[in-house]
Amino acid sequence: MNVVLKFEQVSLTRGGRNILTDISWQVEPNQRWVIVGPNGAGKTTLLRIASTHLQPSSGTVQVLGRTLGEVNVFELRTRIGFASTAIANRIPNSEKVLDAVMTASYAITGRFKETYDEVDIRRAKRVLGEWQLAEHAERPFGTLSDGERKRTQIARAVMPDPELLLLDEPVASLDIGSREATIKILGGYASHPDAPAIIMVTHHLEEIPTGFTHALILKDGKISASGPITQTLTTEKLSEAYGIPLEVVFFGSRFAVRAK
Repeated sequence: MNVVLKFEQVSLTRGGRNILTDISWQVEPNQRWVIVGPNGAGKTTLLRIASTHLQPSSGTVQVLGRTLGEVNVFELRTRIGFASTAIANRIPNSEKVLDAVMTASYAITGRFKETYDEVDIRRAKRVLGEWQLAEHAERPFGTLSDGERKRTQIARAVMPDPELLLLDEPVASLDIGSREATIKILGGYASHPDAPAIIMVTHHLEEIPTGFTHALILKDGKISASGPITQTLTTEKLSEAYGIPLEVVFFGSRFAVRAK
C-alpha cells in the first residue's frame, strides 16, 4: 500500500461553523507526521476523521485503502492504533492494565465476554515491557500516575500491530521527567524501520520525538504549510500561523520555540 491515509478536499462543518476546510493531504507508510497549530485550528478533528470516529461533511477520505462511507469502520478500527484522552476516559478505572491494553485487539474499552489466545497475552505483556509498564500489568488502570496512564494509552494503541498509529497529545500535562521518558521511548519506536505510519498532534514543538519526518501546520481549519519536518516547522511559517513573531531552534534532533 503506497498511501495509508488520503484526504481529498475534505471539509467538516458543525453548527454552521467550518471546523476544517478543503483539506487535501496524504500519508505514506514510511512517514511520521506531527500536526501543530493554534487552539481551535482543527487538529484533533482531523485526527478523529483519520481514526474513523468522525465523518467529513464533504470530500473523500481513504484510510488504509478503504473509503469512509463505503466500509465497516468497526473492522477498519482494528487496523488503526489511536491514543487519546477521550478513549482513555472510557477505560474503567477497575480494569487491569494488562486487560486495558489487550482489549485494543477488538477495538473496545473494557473487557467483556471476548476471549484471548495465549499469543495475545504474550504480545500484550511484551508491549507493556517495551513501554516500561510490565510491573503494572495487574494494577487497576485508575491507580496509575498521569505518566503511566499516558504510556498505557500508547501501549494500547500499538497492541494490535497497527498499520496507522494516531496520537493525540501523548505527553500533554506530564511533568518534565515523565514527559522526557515517554518522548524517548516514543522516539525509539518511531525511528524503527518496522514502525507504522504515525500521526501525532501536539501543542508544543518540544514534545516532538526523534524519528518524525513530516509536519502539517493548521490555521483556522486550513492547511497553512506541510512537508518535510525541518522545512515546515520554520520560524517564518510558524510565525505566520500563530500570528506572533517566533524563533524556532532545531538542535540535535529536537525542536524548541520561543517568542522573539
